[in-house]
Amino acid sequence: MIVGAGPAGLVLGNILRARGVDTLVLERNSREYVQNRARAGFLGVHSVRVLTEHGLAGGLLRAGRSHGTCVFRTGEGELTLYYGQLGRGESHVVYPQQDLVTDLVASYLDRGGELRFGVAVTDVDPATGTVRYRDSFGAGEVTGRFVAGCDGGHGVTRQAVPGRPATRDHGVSWLAVLAAAPQSMAAVTYALHDRGFAGHMARGPQVTRYYLQVQADDEPSAWTEERIWTALGERMRVGEYWPLRTGPVTERRIVHLRSAVASRLQHGRLFLAGDAASLISPSAAKGANLAIMAAEVLARGITDVLTRDDERVLAAYSRTCLPRIWRAQEFSHWMIELLHAPAGDDPDIGFRRSLRRARLDSLRDSRAHQDFFAENYVGI
Repeated sequence: MIVGAGPAGLVLGNILRARGVDTLVLERNSREYVQNRARAGFLGVHSVRVLTEHGLAGGLLRAGRSHGTCVFRTGEGELTLYYGQLGRGESHVVYPQQDLVTDLVASYLDRGGELRFGVAVTDVDPATGTVRYRDSFGAGEVTGRFVAGCDGGHGVTRQAVPGRPATRDHGVSWLAVLAAAPQSMAAVTYALHDRGFAGHMARGPQVTRYYLQVQADDEPSAWTEERIWTALGERMRVGEYWPLRTGPVTERRIVHLRSAVASRLQHGRLFLAGDAASLISPSAAKGANLAIMAAEVLARGITDVLTRDDERVLAAYSRTCLPRIWRAQEFSHWMIELLHAPAGDDPDIGFRRSLRRARLDSLRDSRAHQDFFAENYVGI
């Protein structure tokens, strides 16, 4: 039983179906919504390996683009890091998450998996593996040998696992903008400005993701297209470089940078994966990669139990995944501190801005620091 049809649930379902395990995926949203939900598209080498080994990388190998460069733009100039040539020499593959999810849904159904959309799970009993839900036909319940909670940070499965998650509100909010426009820069660009952070990430030949640091209580509707492009131009210093390639804004939403890690990922027959296990800020594009990592470990553990009566991998699921989750959280936190300058009446504003400048200087001058960045930026 898998609750949630995001990357974690669909990768898990596909691997299990390929190994002959009967699975059922319950998803509260419609198939159209799931396959069109725009999210991060940066996949690390571990994710690409998992998808390739399990026959799930057809679309990614056809349309994905290798990416190994990022730029930090400040008032003092640009720092370009060719991170694909640093550290372990690993690059990202850019493939929009909605395209990956579409591929995974199709593959799962082709493999004979059962997937029900429009099903809202209302309760999970970890002791019995019983899942209660409501759909267009009313209330129902179904029981499985194991339950995988892949329904996100606010889903019911996390609530069924004892213990409070460790949480942090980073005190930073972004306006996430999706524009029907070609990328303006060849690399992922992080613009550091006293008015707030701005980010540029290509999502496809004609689609670009932008981020703007905003006030937590801002309303997306208050950000008109003119205001968005003006703020992006100012913070990315287009007067010193080159104009942005603009286009219609197709999505705008507020993202509050918060983190949460479950104290344990397993309880009885219930196992958490993806955002249900660990909600991470988008500052370093780790969410989907952590989801795929956990799905592979969980699939191996379930298969070992069902085929060889070997419980060792499943029993160690939390101990295997949590250290990798915390390493990703640490790097994400490091990126947040680097990208966002203090502002307003912060009494430590001068000190913290100088610290940020020192971090960038170290990243520019130290090969050891560059290798560390590269390994953590791509890996998990």
